[in-house]
Amino acid sequence: MEPGKRGLTMTAVAVVCAITVLAAPGPAFANPSPTPSPTASPSNAPSLPPNKDLEAVHKKLDRLYHDAAVATDAYNAAEEKAKEQSTEIVELARKIVQGQRRLDDLKDRAGAAARAQYRTGGLPPEARLMLSDDPQQFLNGAGRVLQGQRATKGLIGEMTRTQHDLEQYAKDASAQWEKLEAGRKAKAAAKKKIKQQIAAAEKLESQLEKQEKKRLAELERQAAYQAQTAWLDTGILKEITGKASTPGKKAVAFASAQLGKPYEWGAEGPDTFDCSGLTSQAWAAAGRPVPRTSQEQWKQLQHIEVADMRPGDLIIYFDDASHVGMYVGDGAIVHAPRPGRTVTIAGAGTMPILGVVRPDA
Repeated sequence: MEPGKRGLTMTAVAVVCAITVLAAPGPAFANPSPTPSPTASPSNAPSLPPNKDLEAVHKKLDRLYHDAAVATDAYNAAEEKAKEQSTEIVELARKIVQGQRRLDDLKDRAGAAARAQYRTGGLPPEARLMLSDDPQQFLNGAGRVLQGQRATKGLIGEMTRTQHDLEQYAKDASAQWEKLEAGRKAKAAAKKKIKQQIAAAEKLESQLEKQEKKRLAELERQAAYQAQTAWLDTGILKEITGKASTPGKKAVAFASAQLGKPYEWGAEGPDTFDCSGLTSQAWAAAGRPVPRTSQEQWKQLQHIEVADMRPGDLIIYFDDASHVGMYVGDGAIVHAPRPGRTVTIAGAGTMPILGVVRPDA
C-alpha cells in the first residue's frame, strides 16, 4: 500500500476508534427549593425561633448546592458538545472511507489504461493512428483519441480533487478530535467540582443532630414560604391568565408524571432527573425539543413576561440561570430541586426569578 493511501486509511480507522472513548453520562441541577403551598396565606406562616448557627448552615448549603448547579450546567453543556462533535467525527470518518474507496477505483482505472498502452507496444494512441494506412480508420481513431485525451484529463482531475478532499476530511477530523478532547477535560473538571460541592454539603448536613436537621428543614420551609408569599403579594397571580397550548399540556403532563423521582445531576430520566433534564425531556415528549441546559434554554428560547406566562413555560432562576422549573399554573412549578430531593411541586416564587421562556412560542 502506498504511504499516502496507508496514512489516510489509518486516519479513518483512528477517527472511528476515537468515538469509543466518550465518557459515560453523569447526572443538571437546582438550588434547594422547599415545596410550600403556592397560594398559602401569611396567617399560616410557620414560626421558628431565631437560630443564627442554623441560618448560617442554611446559607452555606445554599451556596454549595448552587455551585454544584453551575458546575452541572457546565458538565451538561460539555456533554452536549461531545455528542455533536462525535457525530461530526463519525460523518468525517465515513467520508474518508468513501473517498479512499473512490481514489482506489480511480487508480485502478488509471492502471488499466497504462496496462493497455503497454500491451500495444508502449506507443501512444496518436502514434499508432499516424501509422495507420486506412483513411477511415484514421478518421474514426482521431475521434477516439480526442475522447481518450479528455477522459484521461478528467480522470487525473478527479483523482486530484478526491485526494484533496481526503486531506481536508483528515484535517477536519483532527480538529474535531482536539475539540472533543478539550471538552472531555472540561467535563471532567466540572464533574470533579460537582462531586466536591455535593460532598461538602452532605458532610455539613451529616454533622447536624437529628433535632438540628428538623429545625434546618423548618428554616428552609419558612424561607421558601416567605419568598412565595412576597411574590404572591405583588398581585402577579391575578395577571397570569394564560392557558396552556396543546404541546404545553403534554409537557406539563410528562413533567408531572415524574413526581417523586430522585434528583441526579446530569440525568435525563427515565428514573432520575436533574432540573434541565426534566424540562428538556418534558418538551421532547411534547414534540418540541429544547436545549439541554437551563443556561442554554435561557439563551435560545423566546423570553416571555412573567405576567404573560402559561402552563408549560419554563421559569429560569438565579442571575446565572443555574436552575429551571416548569410552570404548571396557580402560581406553582414542577421541578427537580437538588441532590437528596425528588421531583416535586413548589411555589414559582420560592427562588429568585431571572425570567420566563417559551419553548413553543
